Amino acid sequence: MRSSLYAKAAISMPGEKFSIEKIQVNAPEEGEVLVELMAAGLCHTDFDSLSWKAPLILGHEGAGIVEAVGKNVQSVRPGDKVILNWGMPCGVCFQCIHSNQNICENNSPVISGDQYYGSIMSKGHVPLERTLYKNKGIRRSFNLGTLSTYTVVKEQAVVKYDIEIPFASASIISCGVITGYGSAVNVAGVKPGSSVVVQGTGGVGLNVIQGARIAGADKIIAVDINSSRLEMAKLFGATHFVQPSKDDTELKEAVKEVFAITDGRGADYAFECTAIPALGAAPLKFIRNAGMAVQVSGIDDTIPFDMKLFQWDKVYLNPLYGKSRPQVDFPILLNLYKNKRLLLDEMVTRTYALEDLANAFEDMHAGTIAKGVIVF
Repeated sequence: MRSSLYAKAAISMPGEKFSIEKIQVNAPEEGEVLVELMAAGLCHTDFDSLSWKAPLILGHEGAGIVEAVGKNVQSVRPGDKVILNWGMPCGVCFQCIHSNQNICENNSPVISGDQYYGSIMSKGHVPLERTLYKNKGIRRSFNLGTLSTYTVVKEQAVVKYDIEIPFASASIISCGVITGYGSAVNVAGVKPGSSVVVQGTGGVGLNVIQGARIAGADKIIAVDINSSRLEMAKLFGATHFVQPSKDDTELKEAVKEVFAITDGRGADYAFECTAIPALGAAPLKFIRNAGMAVQVSGIDDTIPFDMKLFQWDKVYLNPLYGKSRPQVDFPILLNLYKNKRLLLDEMVTRTYALEDLANAFEDMHAGTIAKGVIVF
């Protein structure tokens, strides 16, 4: 095993910019795995991370091949295909013991202090000296940094798989797919025959839709101002479509349409997938009394709420990572894909070279793609 190798990586720079740079990746040590990335999915969080403390290796969705393992690594060996995940459980903290692996108190990079950086030196973080940029250790986004040709991660951050699937399709499972699918299946527990509203049909919203479809929902109502995204929603399982006017900032007309579709009562479940703070309370408007609203997109702003929206017996949840247990849930998703029930190839609208990352971000913001993937 080589003591070190050189790699290319997208690194955030001051001024909310990024640059493709050469980095040095050192050999994994005890409990660590060196992965050659073959593909890395993109989402809005990757762009948002340009405003975090620079420098930082970008990316938190990925799939690749194990290059080397450190001492005492048991679950994978060189040559194995793996999906990376940032929601790696420690297995021993209070939350892990109580089946809440997605909010692990030791390894989660987002539950302590400021978003991500409050727990940058958590146990889930590989020491900075494993990756050097200009001879100095550099952090990796969400303890992964998948927009890099190689990465060193904790063993808990990789899930081995054996089925035939393009690396591009496998790479998106690790955040966008499991967050959306998990929100519908693990968090809400969507029931057969139920009605579901999905507010925002980007990459995560589309996975909420197909999670609801797989769970057996009868009416799946896609709500989006972008007509091309509503067309995508049809492919993934939406049965009804509501396109609000840009002037309908409070979604009053959209709510009327949803109530008309759901026999005047409101939907059983509604999912917020836009990440727009002004729309954070909107799912409560779409659901019936005793219905459930789920905030999927990770809004962390202060939002004023009209408490009447919670009447009567309504529930509003704000889960992390679709309440995912990667070692359990990723194989379930892969099996659904194998049986042609979970659409992944169709979700990868376009692939890009790492050097074309700027165009990939532009397409993402324009809403012309369901999911863009960097292929190395």
